[in-house]
Amino acid sequence: MASTTVSVLLLFSSLLVVAFAGNMDQQFDVTWGDGRGKMLNNGDLLTLSLDKPSGSGFQSKNEYLFGKIDMQLKLVPGNSAGTVTAYYLSSKGSNWDEIDFEFLGNLSGDPYILHTNVFSQGKGNREQQFYLWFDPTADFHTYSILWNPQRIIFSVDGTPIREFKNSESIGVPFPKNQAMRIYSSLWNADDWATRGGLVKTDWSKAPFTASYRNFKADACVFSSGKSSCPSSSTSSSTSSSWLSQQLDTTAQERLRWVQKNYMIYNYCTDGKRFPQGVPPECRTS
Repeated sequence: MASTTVSVLLLFSSLLVVAFAGNMDQQFDVTWGDGRGKMLNNGDLLTLSLDKPSGSGFQSKNEYLFGKIDMQLKLVPGNSAGTVTAYYLSSKGSNWDEIDFEFLGNLSGDPYILHTNVFSQGKGNREQQFYLWFDPTADFHTYSILWNPQRIIFSVDGTPIREFKNSESIGVPFPKNQAMRIYSSLWNADDWATRGGLVKTDWSKAPFTASYRNFKADACVFSSGKSSCPSSSTSSSTSSSWLSQQLDTTAQERLRWVQKNYMIYNYCTDGKRFPQGVPPECRTS
């Protein structure tokens, strides 16, 4: 474990933490959808649309190796059953890493389900799902991923909803060696997204549209085969405090509040799914 820590710190010593904010068109490329993904308002707003022929998607111009990523989203309003709006970090290859937000649409008046997952070295199956304490279609809300060598924290409007800690000491792989891009897509998943696929997409309500703005990344950018951040001994507390950030007492209380009142599925408590015992990271405090 000591050698791992040393190697991570050496990795951090050679590159600068970079803060990005500004126009969506400066940070992202629409990559598919044949015109269904649009940059509006002089590049400050990005929208994705879905109709029966196709959805749409975009990806970040940069790759990141650790960072604090914020994005404001306004989800598909009305009857969004069958649709999925995915917003995630992912690397490439068969042993990829991935950190997921997925928003599962629902019938008008029924709540969205916020689905989260963490993949490390190609292995996921770490789902936690939540209802939200507001209507995510009425206005923009901020969805954040804090990713540092010790933990991954998912937050909504600054409130933590999930923490995935580095448990390499007990043999659980942790995403720390592969740079990841930010991706988002709006697509049809009516074979599973709403009530296990019982409710299908109502194409008479198409096009379905999700909106994005106010992207911000305090992050280490991976470029030309190398990436890093300052070591903890030399980093500025203002520019890269997220590199060693953890949940303080207040944040832990808010996390417990969300998980008590709004969590609807936790793989760590699904004994039927794991009859031989839940995964090892679930058994740590």
